[in-house]
Amino acid sequence: QVQLVESGGGLVQAGGSVRLSCAASGGTFSGYRMGWFRQAPGKEREFVAGISSSGITTRYSDSVKGRFTISRDNANKMMYLRMNILKAEGPAVYYCAADARLGGGISVRDLGYAYWGRGTQVTVSS
Repeated sequence: QVQLVESGGGLVQAGGSVRLSCAASGGTFSGYRMGWFRQAPGKEREFVAGISSSGITTRYSDSVKGRFTISRDNANKMMYLRMNILKAEGPAVYYCAADARLGGGISVRDLGYAYWGRGTQVTVSS
């Protein structure tokens, strides 16, 4: 079983950048597809970005495509989300998640991910 811990959140001005990190322990990190999700107050959790186990393939939601970059470092069991040109959308909690299923592509559904971190909050102010 893998444990995930996010970090890097905080208060950021609109137009600015921030990098989130996800540290994994336990499990076989290099074998998992990984994803980032976010949830704003009063809204459902939504897919932001995902990455294949090798890191070669990535997938983004339309709302962040071109502004966010997901990456991973399998040797150090880390995943990252670089967020640029942030929009003043208020607070959201960003979660990292691991999909340990064999086969398949990057899932945009949170049900596809068995392991979750506790999240890190990002607030983008105007």
